[in-house]
Amino acid sequence: MDKKQITAVTELDRSHYLTKVYAGGHFIYADEPADVGGTDEGMNPGALLLASLGSCTAITIRMYADRKEMPLEGIKIHLAIVNEEEMSPATKITRKIEFSGDLSAEELTRLMQIADKCPIHKILSNPIQIETTTV
Repeated sequence: MDKKQITAVTELDRSHYLTKVYAGGHFIYADEPADVGGTDEGMNPGALLLASLGSCTAITIRMYADRKEMPLEGIKIHLAIVNEEEMSPATKITRKIEFSGDLSAEELTRLMQIADKCPIHKILSNPIQIETTTV
């Protein structure tokens, strides 16, 4: 079976930092806050990274809970990372997960294990190499 790559295209013109992001037929903006010269019309790249991890975690948990017919009503994930200036090889992302629904202690424990199985968590937990070329 041929697996498709995940792809995205970003475009930035003379609009300072307001960046167009296209992926899978969808479109969003990334930007920087006004205090650093952006227009604050989209999430900054760090927030997009956290949003990627949070949404992947929530989707992975939901898929598992639905398959196992768990009474999971909702998932809320709080994520944080230090500012770019403070990043180092020891930088950590904190992720706090809230579940709603009539879940047993065993189900909660299993859902926390499943959270670490989301593809974005796996990507961010391993060394990443970025190969850059010009077109």
